[in-house]
Amino acid sequence: MNNSTLKSIAIWVAIALILMTIFNQFSGTSKNETALVYSQFMEQVKEGKIAKVEIDNHKIKGTTSEGKKFNTYAPTDPWLVSDLLKNNVIVEAKPEEQQSVLMSIFISWFPMILLVGVWIFFMRQMQGGGKGGGGPFSFGKSKARQLDQTNNQTTFADVAGCDEAKEEVTEIVEFLKDPGKFHKLGGRIPRGVLMVGPPGTGKTLLARAIAGEAKVPFFTISGSDFVEMFVGVGAARVRDMFEQAKKSAPCIIFIDEIDAVGRHRGQGTGGGNDEREQTLNQLLVELDGFEANSGVIVIAATNRADVLDKALLRPGRFDRQVMVSLPDIKGREEILLVHMRKIPADPDVKASIIARGTPGFSGADLANLVNESALFAARRNKRTVDMQDFEDAKDKIFMGPERKSLVMREEERMNTAYHESGHAVVAKLLPHADPVHKVTIMPRGWALGLTWQLPEFDRISNYKNKMLEEISILFGGRIAEEVFMKQMSTGASNDFERATKLARDMVTRYGMSDKLGTMVYVGQDQDSFFGAMSSKTISEATQQKVDAEIRRILDEQYSVARKLIEKNRRKVEAMAKALLEYETIDADQINDIMAGKKVRPPKPKQETNPPKGDKGSSGTKVAVVPQPSAKG
Repeated sequence: MNNSTLKSIAIWVAIALILMTIFNQFSGTSKNETALVYSQFMEQVKEGKIAKVEIDNHKIKGTTSEGKKFNTYAPTDPWLVSDLLKNNVIVEAKPEEQQSVLMSIFISWFPMILLVGVWIFFMRQMQGGGKGGGGPFSFGKSKARQLDQTNNQTTFADVAGCDEAKEEVTEIVEFLKDPGKFHKLGGRIPRGVLMVGPPGTGKTLLARAIAGEAKVPFFTISGSDFVEMFVGVGAARVRDMFEQAKKSAPCIIFIDEIDAVGRHRGQGTGGGNDEREQTLNQLLVELDGFEANSGVIVIAATNRADVLDKALLRPGRFDRQVMVSLPDIKGREEILLVHMRKIPADPDVKASIIARGTPGFSGADLANLVNESALFAARRNKRTVDMQDFEDAKDKIFMGPERKSLVMREEERMNTAYHESGHAVVAKLLPHADPVHKVTIMPRGWALGLTWQLPEFDRISNYKNKMLEEISILFGGRIAEEVFMKQMSTGASNDFERATKLARDMVTRYGMSDKLGTMVYVGQDQDSFFGAMSSKTISEATQQKVDAEIRRILDEQYSVARKLIEKNRRKVEAMAKALLEYETIDADQINDIMAGKKVRPPKPKQETNPPKGDKGSSGTKVAVVPQPSAKG
């Protein structure tokens, strides 16, 4: 039971006690008065013991000759007054109370007033007027939440890693601050801005920063809030939202995940959705319905701009599309610095090093990384978050937590060691492969071992020679098992799957086959009611040629990997031995093995003081986002 419930109960108990006291005061019998039976009263009258009486209809109050007060109730007795006067009793009579005019009017009109009041209450509820628009009948009211200057402190300083997107929206802030600057030259600000980008890149944060910089009201709503079980609700909510916004102009309306309501109309697949289409139609009308100088700017965010209706994307509605892409290495560093302001970071933490080891990370991924690092430091009773915590957090996020309780047979550990050594040695020997950063046989997540390659730069495009080497690296694990363990395991199933897909894409999508030429041999996937369906665009004879070309690429790269492993048997054996001894080896140790030197011991772990019952985390590791070149 919470405090509000207790307060309510106490208030009602106090009210009940007060009412009981008032009732007893006015309706109860006085403690100083004695109740007499009417016959006893008449006997005392005849005996001369009654000095004075007061008659109020049938109620009689009086005083005895001894000064005691009494009361009684008299029946209809026409001789009562004469008997009292005969015995020298002073008689007083109260006039009968007449009902006031106001009371009679109230009694006669009260049912009608009550009926009208109930009718007005329900009408207000149906219009959304009761309790701030949150009544049971407030279907058509907008669910947009308004943020003002007090509860929106986000500025452009809190947004990093998307400089180009910030430049695109900076002029929106200038327009909201000083609209006359643009109107003088005949220019108009875009009515709508559509932010497109992968999840977690900061689209919502950027929209809030615009409102925070301009210091204007900020209405936020999700695309799914428009559509519910009642027909016409979505359109009504769109109208209400724009009416509220116009009253608060200049302001910003932010619609998150607009693809929930803005999809293509009239596709004819998957059944109709008239309610969603009505909502979209109303949204289109409202976007065209206000003037450019009204000060209302609509900002929408989506991960899938390709499914939006073309009428929604035309100039005049969403005039501008802002791409909020994944941050590059500089952007990741800036994002890390923003989030690291919130934690006590150790001076040895270098955001640039962390940024290099996190290609493909979004802003949300980096925020999660900083948070996990802080949790690691707290678990180890540290005062600051150091580099080891960041690296352990990366390992946990991208490779999964260490499965220390997993019991592996020695034969299986040895097979895993040779498997990962095969991947690593082939990767080190090929000229265009990414540098091998770490090899481990510590089970993590679903994998028994992992080989991680750290790209030297952010990968934008892929190339034929690199893709061919990638296939060879993927085959290295199975080949090492065959050469050294004289057996095959199921651990290479994912390697073969990725290698086959890579070779198939080279032939059918990218035109990287000399034999089949620059032609696309795969049908276009189409979304339908029954799921994704692919239309067949090539004949059976051509399909046989495609399969033969894929087979040729795989066989050639398999033979390349096998020759490399057989020529470098000692290096594979040395790496497998180091893995069995240390479980995890880093780039320096791998370089020692490839140079034929004695493997240096792993770097000493930083001293920590974990609390009782907490073993902390083992090893100092640097994890990277899973690239196509990361082998399991």
